[in-house]
Amino acid sequence: MQDKIKLVLAGLLVVAGIAGFYLIPETQGILRVLAFVAGLVAAAGVIWVSQPGKAFAGYAQESVGEARKVVWPSRKEAMQMTGLVFLFVLVLSLFMWSVDSTLSWVFYDLLLGRG
Repeated sequence: MQDKIKLVLAGLLVVAGIAGFYLIPETQGILRVLAFVAGLVAAAGVIWVSQPGKAFAGYAQESVGEARKVVWPSRKEAMQMTGLVFLFVLVLSLFMWSVDSTLSWVFYDLLLGRG
């Protein structure tokens, strides 16, 4: 129940930041932005101490750990794969063009005689 209250409070803080942004005159541009950012920071702080916030922080740490395990291809491998993709796209586009042209010829010239 406490976590639900914290999440509602965080939502209210975001709404308060947005309201502060619109209630402060346009001539006070920096103060308007600071009110909005303060509402967001306060909401983030409230979420941080809730159970969903702690779970998200743990998930984020695990995600960073998994991202460090990624093995990136070398420049040569990346260039080869890019070349293969371009070649595949070229071949597929030629195939699609030939099928479209053939079907167009069959339907319009042979069957309908509109050629």
